[in-house]
Amino acid sequence: MKFGPVPIDHAEGAVLAHATTAGDRRFRKAHRLSTDDIASLKSVGISEVVAAVLAPDDLGEDAAAEKIAQGMIYRNIEAKPAATGRVNLHAEAAGIFTVDAAVIDAINAVDPTITIATLAQHAPVEKGQMVATVKIIPFAVASVLVDAVKKICAGGEIFAVNAYQPVRVGVIQTVLPGIKPSVLDKTLRVTEARLARSGGRLTAERRTPHEVAPVAEAAVSLARDNDMVVIFGASAMSDFGDVIPAAIEKAGGIVIRAGMPVDPGNLLVLGVLAGKRVIGAPGCARSPKENGFDWVLDRLIAGLDVTAKDIAGMGVGGLLMEIPTRPQPRDPLLSRAEPKVDIVLLAAGRSSRMGGPNKLMALFDGKPLVRRTAERALGSKAANTIVVTGHQHKRVRAALSGLDVVFADNPDFAEGLSSSLKAGIARVSDHAAGAMIVLGDMPGISSADLDRLIDTFRKSEGRAVVRASHQGKRGNPVLLPRSLFPAIAHLEGDTGARHLVEAEGLDVVDVEIGEGAAVDVDTPEALESAGGVLQD
Repeated sequence: MKFGPVPIDHAEGAVLAHATTAGDRRFRKAHRLSTDDIASLKSVGISEVVAAVLAPDDLGEDAAAEKIAQGMIYRNIEAKPAATGRVNLHAEAAGIFTVDAAVIDAINAVDPTITIATLAQHAPVEKGQMVATVKIIPFAVASVLVDAVKKICAGGEIFAVNAYQPVRVGVIQTVLPGIKPSVLDKTLRVTEARLARSGGRLTAERRTPHEVAPVAEAAVSLARDNDMVVIFGASAMSDFGDVIPAAIEKAGGIVIRAGMPVDPGNLLVLGVLAGKRVIGAPGCARSPKENGFDWVLDRLIAGLDVTAKDIAGMGVGGLLMEIPTRPQPRDPLLSRAEPKVDIVLLAAGRSSRMGGPNKLMALFDGKPLVRRTAERALGSKAANTIVVTGHQHKRVRAALSGLDVVFADNPDFAEGLSSSLKAGIARVSDHAAGAMIVLGDMPGISSADLDRLIDTFRKSEGRAVVRASHQGKRGNPVLLPRSLFPAIAHLEGDTGARHLVEAEGLDVVDVEIGEGAAVDVDTPEALESAGGVLQD
């Protein structure tokens, strides 16, 4: 592949390095130029473009990424279609991610043009979460390099999601004078929440004196009917011969490891009894915050073995005191503020297909469409409504007079949708977990429709993209989580956030809201059909 300036007469088949405009036509970055494209560019006096010219044995970025992904061996993982030289791989189930680091290193050593990035070894993942990505950096790579990577991939499983199993767990809590029943009750709630994230359940509890014999007896009983036993001691382990390790051995079990190089979590005990795993939980496991107990519990529930050597190797990265890395199980008695959502109402367009009139000024039941849309946004559960203005901005502002909205003027509205998105997102409150992008020209959207999208977003705890749909087809509005905001700042031209959603690999939830999700009024005929009356 050759990259650089290319005379327009020799550019057919070349891949554009930058977005280029020729009159009314706009060619996006990475567009492959055809004969007609060349003619359009020449007609406006363009004599040279910066582009990539592929050699006969080159593979385009998407084809190369797909070929590598197809050559990989993995479990419980789905490869998404290639886009912009990238194939994202997502978990098909919740579980623990495992990866052959040596193989990943070998792939990344073949050539800098080919990269693969993954989650960390033993990272917990949710269903649908992205676990790895294959990215081709230039527009094309030599096929011989792709073949070299495929040969490495053929050696065996590269990575996997080890799916959680719905295990049955019995709990023992030892009791000493002065320990409050409320502490024991909360421990059960926290443990149930930990198991819920993996589909497991707490089947039975025994409360015993903090003594070897009664703990051993309870362990034998619970191991009989459960897949795992967890013991919470009223007093922390202070010696390897203390109550919990001693009780495991008295019951006929084996202590695999007492103590771990993870903080919090140092005082964990791991054993086996009658073929069932027994965990002596450290005191920090009474809290929902991540600790060493989670590392061992999750791996066991995912069907992975945990040996003494495994625990000894947890020291690097095992300092968790200041690292909140995962969503915490919820204590049912504690309330949590719901994620806030701001609405970004796009009202900056030129209505070019209307032949002159501004469609946002069209009257619906005697009211300008832009005001009708803004009122419905204000009537929803959204915290704030931000109106992006551009074309005829004074007229749009006047139509919204008296409404409690925030204005974001976009002087670059002629550059396309991306400029309005950036202007709106820049005004979203720091406290908002997401922004709902509402088009000003959709008369069929109601406040109730907007609330359904917000409720769905809140159920995802502010992590998913929520999209309105009708009869299985995606539509508008779209609610974007804050994690996408930095990428929106880099959009160019008449481009929305759709490709960002695909590239970032976020969960996408479609919400059926009816015909309103698909009805916009881009033409005079469509506007009249929807009940509107154009104004000069």
